[in-house]
Amino acid sequence: QVPLIVSGGGSVQPGGSLRLSCTASRFTFSDYWMYWLRQAPRKGLEGVAMISSGGADSYYSDTVKGRFTISRDNAKNTTYLQMNSLKPEDSATYYCAADSRPLRLGSGLNSYEYKYWGQGTQVTVSS
Repeated sequence: QVPLIVSGGGSVQPGGSLRLSCTASRFTFSDYWMYWLRQAPRKGLEGVAMISSGGADSYYSDTVKGRFTISRDNAKNTTYLQMNSLKPEDSATYYCAADSRPLRLGSGLNSYEYKYWGQGTQVTVSS
């Protein structure tokens, strides 16, 4: 069983919104930082948002700041990514990940840096 299950992707027009969910199992969710990352075709992995284990602290990459919001519900073992004002350049496969450490966001990341990794969901922004 995959420890992180992602849902909520799809197709949307520019300016639209989507909400992604990531539900954890098989580990103590409330002990981990949660991350949202994405990978566009022919591009590397980019970390776009992260939230602390208790939810008090959140951080964003410059590419999504002001448009995306990460949140979590520890009672439901779930983290969310609310994506507003979507742009065509947001089109990518989105992943969630978990780690006990606060890791950096941005480009040039690798999946092996994270303790737990989920399957991806496709987000397409196109008119």
